[in-house]
Amino acid sequence: MPRSARISAEVLFRALADRTRLRLLNLMNGQELCVCYFVGVLSTNQPKISRHLAYLRRAGIVAARKDGKWMHYRIAVPPNDAAAKILKQTLDWLAHDPEMRHDLTLLNKACCSPNALVEIEGAPPPIPMQPLGAA
Repeated sequence: MPRSARISAEVLFRALADRTRLRLLNLMNGQELCVCYFVGVLSTNQPKISRHLAYLRRAGIVAARKDGKWMHYRIAVPPNDAAAKILKQTLDWLAHDPEMRHDLTLLNKACCSPNALVEIEGAPPPIPMQPLGAA
């Protein structure tokens, strides 16, 4: 059985019990992002972001893929129905949080305005995906 299939309630709730990890999940909902966007939007250092992303990966709720020098992250729906439901409800709740909405505004500015991150660092733009729970 894959590690991600063995998600426990304790592991899931620990993963969701940190504001930075919640902010990361909120930014990934509906898109795959390069780690550089998280650093820019959350205004924190790359090692801290990477630690939080690794925690979410170990919990089985985030997946990653490497493309050249870039790491891309997206939400992974847990195979456990209860865990998937909790994650979806959490993301729905986050969508109404003022700080989370502000993060999305900053992400949109970074991606769509003068494309500062894309132009300065050569970062690939976010890849749109279906938000968790969308029909």
